[in-house]
Amino acid sequence: MINKPDAQPAGTSTVNQASGASVPAASASAASVAPSATIAPPVPQKTVAAYGATAALIALIALTVAWEWWLAPLRPGGSAMVLKAVPLLLALPGVWRRRLYTLQWASMLILLYFAEGIVRGWSERGLSARLGWLEAALAVVFFVCTLSYVAPFKRAAKRTKKQPGTHA
Repeated sequence: MINKPDAQPAGTSTVNQASGASVPAASASAASVAPSATIAPPVPQKTVAAYGATAALIALIALTVAWEWWLAPLRPGGSAMVLKAVPLLLALPGVWRRRLYTLQWASMLILLYFAEGIVRGWSERGLSARLGWLEAALAVVFFVCTLSYVAPFKRAAKRTKKQPGTHA
């Protein structure tokens, strides 16, 4: 039997750093001996992209509400088009918490706001046209930031799936 200087006696436990749970020493040492091919490498998080997506989403919510209530509403006094901010509000908590699933579906949802901004930018005049272009620009910023945040996670998932012996 080989004595390792960092080996612990049987019956003791170590603390798992990822979960904070106490793990028996045998399983803790087995996890450290496991080949690196079965352990997924950590994914570098792009916090700037996450902050950019959150800021763009908040700005887009503020823009849509202000636009349809008092800046340039379709009808004087505001219109029911202010309700177009509701889907964005539903996405905000998940985007704020950087949940990948929410970021993925919100990146597809934002394309509707991009399309509306382009259409209203081309078809309307004055302030409403400028607001349309601003909406399209904010949608592009959100889309790019979201994709740059989600892409490393998707690549890591593909690498993990391609590795032999790692079946879910």
